[in-house]
Amino acid sequence: MVKSRHVLELLHDGKLFATFPVSLGPHSRGPKRVAGDGRTPEGVYRIDWRSEHTPYTRELHISYPNAEDRARALAMHAEPGGGIFIHGVPRDYGPYDPPERFHDWTEGCISVGNAAIVAIWNAVTDGTLIDIEP
Repeated sequence: MVKSRHVLELLHDGKLFATFPVSLGPHSRGPKRVAGDGRTPEGVYRIDWRSEHTPYTRELHISYPNAEDRARALAMHAEPGGGIFIHGVPRDYGPYDPPERFHDWTEGCISVGNAAIVAIWNAVTDGTLIDIEP
């Protein structure tokens, strides 16, 4: 996932096999530091669980915060935040990927279209690494 390019790339055996446009939080530059900062984390995390019980079609949970994230927030006397997902757009869009949703509108999550989240959901397993680059 490359934040500056607003793309999520899926790799298999080191080879690119799919690319999806993404929407991030309103403050997409820089890594997430504290709860409510509107930023998406940067670093290597894992997809650690998934849910279809969401208003955003489907969601894959990202393992933020890790120990380093917690320590950094603690040093700032703040909470690191959490609840960071790769998710679709609201269910009422149906199976479509509406172009007007591809602006930064999340609270720090990574949003893709509904067709894209289904494809990603089917392609990755829990435990899959996600490298979120600036």
